[in-house]
Amino acid sequence: RMGRTVVELFYDVISPYTWLGFEVLCRYQHIWNIDLRFRPAFLGGIMHQTGNKPPGMLPKRAEYMLKDVKRMAKYYQVPILMCKDDFQRILNTSSLPAMRFITAIDMTQPQYLEPLSREFWIRFWSQHEGISQPEDVLTVAQQAGLSSELSQKALEMISSPTVKDRLRMTTDEALKYGAFGMPAVVAHYNGEPHLFFGSDRIELLGSVIGEKWLGPAPN
Repeated sequence: RMGRTVVELFYDVISPYTWLGFEVLCRYQHIWNIDLRFRPAFLGGIMHQTGNKPPGMLPKRAEYMLKDVKRMAKYYQVPILMCKDDFQRILNTSSLPAMRFITAIDMTQPQYLEPLSREFWIRFWSQHEGISQPEDVLTVAQQAGLSSELSQKALEMISSPTVKDRLRMTTDEALKYGAFGMPAVVAHYNGEPHLFFGSDRIELLGSVIGEKWLGPAPN
């Protein structure tokens, strides 16, 4: 298809709202005239650089978020199971190993990027399991269909300067576009980048790039 709009999704698997946006964009990549590009980045870095704080740190916002995520999960048909303990779980979890592993796969076997990222979200947000330890990462990789040889190779790469620099560069790129949280979606349309923040902005994204919204789970 000619003249496809490049849409970049800057994401981190620690974010439940980003999973919603990820799934909807995955559904629409075959419906809209877009070239969807997955850009694994580090949410912790973006929060630190912009002075942003996790939404769960404000009690009233945390209270609202529990209800909001439940409603959105149902609306977008994504199996997020969130409870109040999750706010502490997020604060105690580093997504850096997961995002470096995803980055390593992006650099070597990008065809696995979509299923691998999804499996990390499923493990953390549906199964309430860890994503920081090497055994967690290898389990997720296996679920996504990666061979043990490929998984082991990518796991060894996560401590390399190449992977660390790539993740840092992608995170810096998101910041350059104006990101302050995730999901950060950047549509390159009419010669300029348009930033959309949040999983509930996909409909608006469609409107800006001249595409029709067909609901959260189009057939």
